[in-house]
Amino acid sequence: MAFETKEELLDRYIQMDKPVCPHCKKEMVLWEVPPINFSDGLGWGTPYLFVCFNDDCPSYQKGWDHLKDTMEAPASYRCINEPGQKNFEYMPVFSPVGGTGSKLDDQAVIRQNELKEKTKQAFSILTDYYISKDWDEILKMLLDPVVPNRARLKAAEMVGELGGVEAIEPLINHKFPTPVLETGVKAAIDQLHERHFTRECPFCAEIIKKRAKICKHCNRELS
Repeated sequence: MAFETKEELLDRYIQMDKPVCPHCKKEMVLWEVPPINFSDGLGWGTPYLFVCFNDDCPSYQKGWDHLKDTMEAPASYRCINEPGQKNFEYMPVFSPVGGTGSKLDDQAVIRQNELKEKTKQAFSILTDYYISKDWDEILKMLLDPVVPNRARLKAAEMVGELGGVEAIEPLINHKFPTPVLETGVKAAIDQLHERHFTRECPFCAEIIKKRAKICKHCNRELS
């Protein structure tokens, strides 16, 4: 099963037709779920939701009186929809501006388009390096935090296929920002070891030949 990154989900949701609130018939707004869960404390199960932020929405207007009468709380609720789902639910808000800080406006779309363009450019550069078998430059892109993660993941595949044994050490010692990228790098390291018939010494962690009986770095006998 392929898992989409948060950036990939945002890109897909931006392209979606926005749902219409069933109460006020206004177009809903794409909203980024805050990192701190609230409501039932279980989280939403998705990093983005569509939310009705129309203050004239009948559901939102009636919510103030309803929660005041039933919960004795100065709060209301806004209609929400999980992208791609047909059902509508509700989330509590405790002021008219509640949740508005996570609205994804046109600037978010611009940032996402900029990321797409950077990713496209990075893939183009990687293709040139791959054709010329310049794995050292591919490795530099893999280690560069400025390069978009999707391109870095592709660079990991290329390094595993083309890289020399010298690529293993910097990959082991580098910290990567996402579990998906870490998994891709680990696969590249395993492929490099397999291609070059090497392994890591269990005592000193230096790279040695797979068939070695004694480590040339620490002189320990190997099983």
